[in-house]
Amino acid sequence: MKKISVSLSGHQTSITLEPEFIDALHALAQRAGKPVATIINEIDATRSPDTNLSSAVRVWVLNQMILRINA
Repeated sequence: MKKISVSLSGHQTSITLEPEFIDALHALAQRAGKPVATIINEIDATRSPDTNLSSAVRVWVLNQMILRINA
């Protein structure tokens, strides 16, 4: 497990993810032309309040990969 630190709504936080998810998140952010922090902020803004951020990021990465497979 690895940690990523980001600023969300003006406060620092960190999420813990498996290295494979971090690698995929970085690759997807690069393809989108956005910083990883921007992607994480977008995920945070749309996640359910009862879903933790690390889980929301994992699901987002998985959904993005599924979309690429089905494209």
